[in-house]
Amino acid sequence: MTLTVRVISPDKTVWDAPADEVILPSTTGQLGVLSGHAPMLTALDTGVMRVRANKTANWQAIALLGGFAEVDEDEVTVLVNGAERGDAINLEEARTAFNQAQTKLNQVPAGDRQAQIQATQAFKRARARFQAAGGLV
Repeated sequence: MTLTVRVISPDKTVWDAPADEVILPSTTGQLGVLSGHAPMLTALDTGVMRVRANKTANWQAIALLGGFAEVDEDEVTVLVNGAERGDAINLEEARTAFNQAQTKLNQVPAGDRQAQIQATQAFKRARARFQAAGGLV
């Protein structure tokens, strides 16, 4: 049996195809989903979702920018604030953005809580895109 997997962002459907396995970046850690998984609803963190269409296929990476996932009767529906397939991300541009975000995060003054939160979120987004593109494996 296979899963029906849909990844939907506000502006487009990023993935709508069957899959054998899915790994989600939940807020409590990585969460694997196979056929026959118990029904669930989970919050997703900014990170990389991995999908394998069939047992012989390579994993497809999708950068997610937070949201929710519902698993019910072999259907996985992922609703996110933003998503981008790894094969559509330029690796060198993602590497540059990741390095810049890491530098900015390291330069935030210790007492500036708002700047720390913003820099951390920018770093998570850049890291997810870089990982999905094939960097930081």
